[in-house]
Amino acid sequence: MNLLWELAGWAGAVAILSAYLAVSMGWLKAGKGFQTANLLGSVAFIINGTLHGAWPSVVTNVAWFLISAVALVRMRSVETPAEPVEAAHLQYPGVPDSTGQMAVVEAFNDALPAVGSGPVLSDGPRLAL
Repeated sequence: MNLLWELAGWAGAVAILSAYLAVSMGWLKAGKGFQTANLLGSVAFIINGTLHGAWPSVVTNVAWFLISAVALVRMRSVETPAEPVEAAHLQYPGVPDSTGQMAVVEAFNDALPAVGSGPVLSDGPRLAL
């Protein structure tokens, strides 16, 4: 039976360290998977620490467990945000619809004055670059 509790302690260490590594390296977001690994790892450490009489470790892991549990409950209660609506496609007359050309048109569009806001020269409006 002692071997089982020792394995629980090592499994807890692997769970917590793997989750920390994955979040630190950007392989995993600090979401439900991370909090679940912390929750399970802290339970394993609580069991192992209790059997070894390592009370500072037990207290630390009880706090670790509570933090993870509260985080998971809060994540569960948060509604998923609505998917962003894609911006309407703007097509200029006489301009072919292709990504590269639209990017150029949009860049110039930001530099153009609003209609009627700039002076009109004798030969018509000009681009403000």
